[in-house]
Amino acid sequence: MKNLALKTNSEIDPMSKTEFIQKLRDIGKERYHDNCKFHHLLHSGKLNKGQVQAWALNRYYYQINISIKDSALMSRIKNPELRRVWIKRILDHDGRKHDEGGIERWYRLTDGLGLDRDYVKSTEGILPATKFAVDAYVNFVQQKSLLEGITSSLTELFAPKIHKERISGMLENYDFVNDITMAYFKKRVDQATDDADFVLDYAVNNAKTRIEQESVCNALKFKTDVLWVQQDALYHAYINGHVPPGAFMPEDFNDRYTED
Repeated sequence: MKNLALKTNSEIDPMSKTEFIQKLRDIGKERYHDNCKFHHLLHSGKLNKGQVQAWALNRYYYQINISIKDSALMSRIKNPELRRVWIKRILDHDGRKHDEGGIERWYRLTDGLGLDRDYVKSTEGILPATKFAVDAYVNFVQQKSLLEGITSSLTELFAPKIHKERISGMLENYDFVNDITMAYFKKRVDQATDDADFVLDYAVNNAKTRIEQESVCNALKFKTDVLWVQQDALYHAYINGHVPPGAFMPEDFNDRYTED
């Protein structure tokens, strides 16, 4: 009670819908990983093939855990209607009968970059920081409230923009990238937009109190941290040259792009 007494009404009362949505968008503007150095190097064609391979390999670990995260979340959803909506996310990644999903499209990328598919599937070459960050995301969704677990996906609000930048930038700047290897991102532009719209509506309609609204904001911040640390790990390993033992080592590592 003493702490509440020190807070102003504006810090206790719920934010309006407009204020709440704006705060979420401000978090993305400041913290989304399109602000990371590695992201800019990747999209501007500054990386060599080995560095792009390292990115695709590490991002694969995130991709395969999306369905695991969503399955864990669904096991806690008691509302059948919400489960029917959420299962679409799993099918989008795992695929449907006679229809490939996002994971299969990711193999088009790693195949096109010359990575052995069995090696990619083994996840043996991923960076420790990638594993820690992605595993922390799965644990977050398992342990936090359903509201926090669902709204941690609000990073999808900012995904279409980065996907479009990735498609145009990589197709323009790398001769080892083509429409087939970029199929995952082309599909996700529309998928991410639809998914983000649903989660934003869910956040607005279910975060009624100021505490619940702040928990949604913190869930979004956590997810941006998960994405950001993966980019930082790639930069530290494959730009600065500090590849940890056991991690993927590109054949052209000694010829890699570095920043002075």
